[in-house]
Amino acid sequence: MQATSRPTAIPQDIEWRFPRHARSVGRARLLLREQAVSWGLPQEVTDTAELLLSELMTNAYRHAKVPAGREIRARAILAADHLRVQVTDAGDTLPTPRTPSLEDESGRGLTLLALLADAWGAEEREVGVGKVVWFELGLELGL
Repeated sequence: MQATSRPTAIPQDIEWRFPRHARSVGRARLLLREQAVSWGLPQEVTDTAELLLSELMTNAYRHAKVPAGREIRARAILAADHLRVQVTDAGDTLPTPRTPSLEDESGRGLTLLALLADAWGAEEREVGVGKVVWFELGLELGL
């Protein structure tokens, strides 16, 4: 399945700001899904992007040890052949994959990211405090 043609009037880059709270995860998913529909993205890309965004947002609100009031930003950027989604928070610790035990209730988000994304990474923000964690999904089958 290929992405449908996209009108040029629709933004190809959108960013949302959220409070550092668990409820922001669901809100981010909803906004990404709505944007993906307006961009005409394939359903499987949308579903995967939603799942991975949820993991990154959850990590940002749970693990970014920052002062109260700091926001989490989610951004979706549509290119000709891929969707890039990134989450920015004010925490200064880059995420590292771990190997959770079968009994652990968390710790699998970065493993999912590595398995499902075509590319992903994390780096310190170029300007300001914090970090950006991102992933990319190809829009064509087989990417």
